[in-house]
Amino acid sequence: MTDYNSKDLMEMEHKYGAHNYHPLEVVISKAEGIWVENPEGKRYIDMLSAYSAVNQGHRHPAIIKALKDQADTLTLTSRAFFNDKWPVFAKKLAEVTGKEMILPMNTGAEAVETAIKTMRKWGYQVKGVEKDKAEIIVFEENFHGRTTTIVSFSTDPTAYENYGPFTPGFKIVPYNDLEAVQQAVNKNTVGIMVEPIQGEAGVIVPDDGYLDGLAEIAKKNNLLLAADEIQTGFCRTGKLFAYMYDNIEPDIIIMGKALGGGVFPVSAVAANEDILGVFKPGSHGSTFGGNPLGCAVAIASIDVLLDENLADRSMELGNYFMEQLRNLNSDKIELVRGKGLLIGVVLKKSAGKARIYTTALKEKGLLCKETHDWIIRFAPPLIIKKEDIDFAMERIRDVLG
Repeated sequence: MTDYNSKDLMEMEHKYGAHNYHPLEVVISKAEGIWVENPEGKRYIDMLSAYSAVNQGHRHPAIIKALKDQADTLTLTSRAFFNDKWPVFAKKLAEVTGKEMILPMNTGAEAVETAIKTMRKWGYQVKGVEKDKAEIIVFEENFHGRTTTIVSFSTDPTAYENYGPFTPGFKIVPYNDLEAVQQAVNKNTVGIMVEPIQGEAGVIVPDDGYLDGLAEIAKKNNLLLAADEIQTGFCRTGKLFAYMYDNIEPDIIIMGKALGGGVFPVSAVAANEDILGVFKPGSHGSTFGGNPLGCAVAIASIDVLLDENLADRSMELGNYFMEQLRNLNSDKIELVRGKGLLIGVVLKKSAGKARIYTTALKEKGLLCKETHDWIIRFAPPLIIKKEDIDFAMERIRDVLG
């Protein structure tokens, strides 16, 4: 095989790949822990973690071992048969989430679609909503995925323009506004779907007690509350799940990204039997959902998160990182917000677009990504150390200070 350099590879992608992404101009050919490397051998700290899919660090030895061992034994059966890994994964994830049942899928978007189908089916079969009238309350600036149903309730034109006609059945209300939610409830409402922190919107952290308020509205009106923890889950925000900052127990927990340990797409929905029990054989599924390879990886991924206390580590180092960022007193920074190691640095409009700064940080050996033109997101693997943050801060100071 011919060895290609970074320039060759970027040109090749531009020529043969659809242009549905605008990557930072860096090619990654190798990774370990928090470090990635380009074909020429230049090293960078990964400050994005594949949008929080690599919470455990790149190629964590325990996860890679589980992947290799399982690949040598059994990879796929479909759910036409039982296999020896899916029941073990289901039990572990049920215990971790405190729910009675798990429904496995592959990608985050599939898990969100599963939650939507769950809420609607429950609405018709259990709550008694009139056929085909079910409504789900969602929020402005949400990001739940890219399927046609999901972009039907996006408020980002880049996500939804020219993809209509759109799927009905969603009420969009402002985020962090409980009164708006209460007013949107009607006899056809079956559920509320919310990100405990809006990641793609720029790490928008709601007021304390906001999720409590949503849970109260849901309980009072017999609705299902679904927490989309795809990006915020699995220790990213300093808790196992971000909803745990409030005193609530969502009816449905939607998971993905870090569940696959950065090596395999694994997603799932967790709920109790009175909710997920609405599915009967043939009513929903996935050829690869619950496959032995993904399940073995997910079991190891959960073990790493718990055994290495990555939630506590995320909280401690996230607080330290945010304190350092706030102490920059930069005339370019409007504010720093986040929880744990999910951090958004909002730039002043006068500072120019965030891409200028993510490119400059890349040149200094830090890989992060802009969102919404004026926000830089820092979300390194949770195994990062204090001295790594200090190393990163030197470079951030050079660029933003």
